[in-house]
Amino acid sequence: MARGTILIRAREAEDLTAITAIMNCPRVIDGTLRLPFTSLGQEQERLAQHQANVHSLVAEVDGRVVGTLGLHTETNPRRRHCAGLGMAVHDDFQGRGIGSALLAAAIDLADNWLGLHRLELHVYPDNAAGIWLYQKFGFVEEGRARDFAFRNGAFVDALAMARLRGHGIDDTASRGGEEEVADPD
Repeated sequence: MARGTILIRAREAEDLTAITAIMNCPRVIDGTLRLPFTSLGQEQERLAQHQANVHSLVAEVDGRVVGTLGLHTETNPRRRHCAGLGMAVHDDFQGRGIGSALLAAAIDLADNWLGLHRLELHVYPDNAAGIWLYQKFGFVEEGRARDFAFRNGAFVDALAMARLRGHGIDDTASRGGEEEVADPD
């Protein structure tokens, strides 16, 4: 199966419909803290609350937005070296390198333009593909938050993972491969 080129760029207002579709995908809902049945209006309101400390990226394949990532830099002076991230890839495009491309771009932005030292996220323990992706890019498990979220009628744990610049795997932006779903944020 031929694959289109993955283009990573900043999120634009016209991406709203595609991002809403991504956020309503069953595997995205299952892998994040998002609720099902997000309307276009709800997503528009959420994205309108964009803050200066949030860097929003999208992944495009053949002109279609198929993934999104938010890099949330901390505003507290004692944590300005840190950022959290959340990512989602459309169910139909998981396993095609979209998550790897988004994460590589975010790490490049964090390391080479924002001067960040620590990137952190939460991921559900049953998201093996997501955990593998994050480990590939140098994230390590730091702990488990028990009963972190309510999903499909039950409480579920989440793993806290972080990547410290200069520790572990280097030059992650050049690594390719498979991946996917997202962290629960």
